[in-house]
Amino acid sequence: MKVASGLVSGLQLTPELAADAVRNALHGAGLERADQVLLFLTRDFVRHAQPAIVAAARAAGTLQVSGCTAYGLLTERGWLLDQPGAAALVFAQPTPDHGERSGPLLSFSSHHTLPHDWRSLPARAGLLDAEAASWAHGRLAGTPGAEVRLPGVHARVACSPGLRLLGLPLTVNTTTGYDMRQLGGLAAIDSLRRSLPAEMRADPPLHQIVVSRAVEEPAVPILSINADGSLTLGEALAVGETVHWAIRQPLSAERDMRRSLLSALPGESQNGAVNAENTPDFALMFSCLGRGPLFYGNEDRDLLAFAEQFPGVPLLGAYGGGQIAPVGKRNRLFQNTVVTLLYESSHVQSFA
Repeated sequence: MKVASGLVSGLQLTPELAADAVRNALHGAGLERADQVLLFLTRDFVRHAQPAIVAAARAAGTLQVSGCTAYGLLTERGWLLDQPGAAALVFAQPTPDHGERSGPLLSFSSHHTLPHDWRSLPARAGLLDAEAASWAHGRLAGTPGAEVRLPGVHARVACSPGLRLLGLPLTVNTTTGYDMRQLGGLAAIDSLRRSLPAEMRADPPLHQIVVSRAVEEPAVPILSINADGSLTLGEALAVGETVHWAIRQPLSAERDMRRSLLSALPGESQNGAVNAENTPDFALMFSCLGRGPLFYGNEDRDLLAFAEQFPGVPLLGAYGGGQIAPVGKRNRLFQNTVVTLLYESSHVQSFA
């Protein structure tokens, strides 16, 4: 398999942006046509996606075009926000695929929450973006969204929530619905303030703070501080449950991204360097505006971490409202998280 990516932007919203992204990717892979295309478009295309999909299919010489719209786009060469654009990854297989290897089912949804039918196996990874358009095999998808499996490849999943735990684990003492009232023997707000650095206690930055149940589980956001000292959470907790306070900050998030990429690979060396034999052949990255350039100060350090660890590896990604990843024997919806799929195949040739 040969693979490469392409990213284009323009001032005008035209289907040719999608075609140009495909042509750039084909040129990078040294191909005249592709067997399959993954295509991401900016949200400008929500109501104009089909003409762009058709243009991409014509440029690639295949109807196997799948993807979705998103807030922003990225490849190994950079990212795009606030301007119409398209990003594509093209594939061509030199030998027939017998389906002996596969990765998670790529899934793209316009729901506000993870569709019920997607919560159980098979394993899924992808993007959720409210009111987005999604497509598979060259056609717009309905409910619950689009899904596609990439044949002949295997994917390792790297999930980076970007959190730093604060203090020791605590036991949930009292709750009422979504309101957490007591934690670790204290009123919820007092427990939180005790865990925070002194400069944050008077006015806790709720958009950065979460309740962490387990490292591999989605964190629970804090919605509000209430007059009685309770905290309203985005999900109900159970009395007796053990949790951590956690915070998301740029430095710790970048470190967590690097850790997640390394831990997804076999044969990690003692000094944390990537074993060249384990370098992925290409990758997909599902990120969030809460972890992209707006979080890091006009640069995407998660993308930089990928490029530094895997120089020249083709990458396609997008920024969406929620990230889908398999956890154990079920699929979960994350926020402010980077889910990276590191693909490998005995037939892949990568082109920088």
